[in-house]
Amino acid sequence: MTQAPPRPNRPVYLDNQATTRCDPRVLAAMLPFFTEDYGNPASAEHVMGHTAEAAVENARAQIAALLGADAREIVLTSGATESNNIAIKGAARHAKAMGDERRRIVTVATEHKCVLESVADMAAEGFEPVVLPVTADGLLDPEVLRQALAVPTLLVSVMAVNNEIGVIQDIPGLAGIAKAAGALFHTDLAQATGKIPLDLTGWKVDLASVSGHKLYGPKGVGALFVRRRPRVRIAPLFSGGGQERGLRSGTLAPPLIVGLGEACRLAGLEMAEEAARIAALRTDLLNRLQAAMPGLRVNGSMGARIAGNLNLTFPAVTAAALMERVPDLCVSTGSACSSAEVEPSYVLRALGLTDAAASRTLRLGMGRFTSAADIDYAAAALIAAHDGAEAPPMTSSHS
Repeated sequence: MTQAPPRPNRPVYLDNQATTRCDPRVLAAMLPFFTEDYGNPASAEHVMGHTAEAAVENARAQIAALLGADAREIVLTSGATESNNIAIKGAARHAKAMGDERRRIVTVATEHKCVLESVADMAAEGFEPVVLPVTADGLLDPEVLRQALAVPTLLVSVMAVNNEIGVIQDIPGLAGIAKAAGALFHTDLAQATGKIPLDLTGWKVDLASVSGHKLYGPKGVGALFVRRRPRVRIAPLFSGGGQERGLRSGTLAPPLIVGLGEACRLAGLEMAEEAARIAALRTDLLNRLQAAMPGLRVNGSMGARIAGNLNLTFPAVTAAALMERVPDLCVSTGSACSSAEVEPSYVLRALGLTDAAASRTLRLGMGRFTSAADIDYAAAALIAAHDGAEAPPMTSSHS
């Protein structure tokens, strides 16, 4: 039996698709706007309001630069869930109010729940939700999209990078197909921003959603890209003071917005080098696990995949058992827990995995703060856990 490694003196975090650590440089940029420059950016009558407004607009420009967009196309929100709701519901409702007769909204079976639920919600307002399948590698077949668009379609929503399996959809190609059919195109960029190069202007995307806490920024802030040329019109979801061009009323949060801007700035500078380093760590971890566990399966395309993701189906042990045996390794199953029942991941089901295989599947997400020592521990701990070894008592000597 493989001997379990010494337990670390703090958890090893490999769940960077769920959330990321706020970069200390981002925190440093945010702090003054909590304690010193705390003005309301809508208070145009005095200097502290002007200071906050200038910081917000600087951050807006930083976000736009990373996305390949114009700063005037960035609407600040609380995160990708809100952005996705505004994009899908707002675009559909505005089109309907303007007399557009198209009712079809097309999305993909592996989208984030907030997209799937937003599309499903529109059925109650007379729209037709269409959910397309993916291939076994998790990618949308362009021909399947073309066939769906044979029926006049209002909106297509396809996420750029999947939150469970890390696969990268061909957003430029899919957006081109949608535009050729006259449909609006929305993409959820929560897992893509700061991980892969983006060019929303060149890609002909109409709407796109961003979340700060997925790219080493703070939680509670995000953005929605709304194309200006040709102008995309959306209806706001709620009423208020008219901030963000009336699309997202409510007092802006300069500390969080500054944090998102700084996170985007850092990603633009460091993304390529960071991706190469993280990919090397991922390759090392996968090689060790495959050598020790014949039959280990990687879910989703390895070629079209962000550097930091592994979604693995283990040969003989459930994910729940592995996590119980290695409590200091922070990973996730992707399953939805409701009361005492665990529902297998709908993303894995969409790839064709059986419920039994899905129950043996873990998502491992490496990121900016993942070290080689973290990979050493994760590999040894998972191998030992799969062999049936329990983790030893906590020690303070291992780091």
